[in-house]
Amino acid sequence: MISVVIVGTGNVAQNLFQAFYKVPDIEIKQVLGRNEIHLAFAKEKVSINTDFSRIPTADIYILAVSDDSIGEVAEKFKDLDGLVVHTSGATSIEVLHKCNRAGIFYPLQTFTKGKIISFETIPICIETKNKKDLELLQNLGKTLSDTVIEINSEQRKILHVSAVFVNNFTNYLYTIGADICKESNIDFKLLQPLIKETAAKLDDLTPYESQTGPAKRGDQKTVHKHLQLIKSTHQRELYTLLSNAIKEKHGKEL
Repeated sequence: MISVVIVGTGNVAQNLFQAFYKVPDIEIKQVLGRNEIHLAFAKEKVSINTDFSRIPTADIYILAVSDDSIGEVAEKFKDLDGLVVHTSGATSIEVLHKCNRAGIFYPLQTFTKGKIISFETIPICIETKNKKDLELLQNLGKTLSDTVIEINSEQRKILHVSAVFVNNFTNYLYTIGADICKESNIDFKLLQPLIKETAAKLDDLTPYESQTGPAKRGDQKTVHKHLQLIKSTHQRELYTLLSNAIKEKHGKEL
């Protein structure tokens, strides 16, 4: 049995709570947060607390808080014996340097307000200062996910940059596609099978191998037609930038 305290009330904290709550080998000793109203997701299931001077003893304290708050919140755990971990992809383990035992428990996934997802296929990236704590985090991670991997802080930062490209930037492009459809009274859902197939191809191909489209083909006529159809200056600039980047990447094939 591994005992944990979850600190935070946001999307990551809520998803971790819901996932750990279903695991028989995990005991959630408490969920901590500054605002009792925001702790409603855990109320009547486990102990909740807004008083950081009354932190219970636990094996692991999971700081699922914003990146800017990690250092400040970690101060409140510096005298405890348990392993203190944060869940950030972009923040070094050194932010926890005042804690007796420090680590990282980073689930590589996007978490959205109001949406609870399964952790089974989510890679969990871990890091600690010693082997014993690493084994503890591996055991914790394996209660949720099939993929628990040791990655150091520098590797994790690079992974997080990559995640921004494949997730955040890609989703912004979906937003542009939806806006363009809306301007012409076209249902964006018509593009969803295309979006799903684009992602599904990566099960068998590399992103480089699965690239298609007029820019990859060197079809300048179609590129220019598209630019004439796009009304927004910002969208035209982005279309041109991305098309040129694809042409440069695949130029040797043209």
